[in-house]
Amino acid sequence: MTPDVERRLTELEVKLAFAEDLVERLNETVFRQQEQIDLLLREVVALRQQLRDASEGGGLRSLRDELPPHY
Repeated sequence: MTPDVERRLTELEVKLAFAEDLVERLNETVFRQQEQIDLLLREVVALRQQLRDASEGGGLRSLRDELPPHY
């Protein structure tokens, strides 16, 4: 193998190592973000259910309907 070919091969190996590391870090980031999205979706579902329960039970009241204790 000529020195030029060997140098180019070494450069390609280095670039590949950096690319593999980058892909792994990006994969970890996507995984963490998907976990956060799943958590947020569960929270939205729970909040919607709480709102539904409150509206069905007559639990929604306006603060204007309530008088402060000093009145």
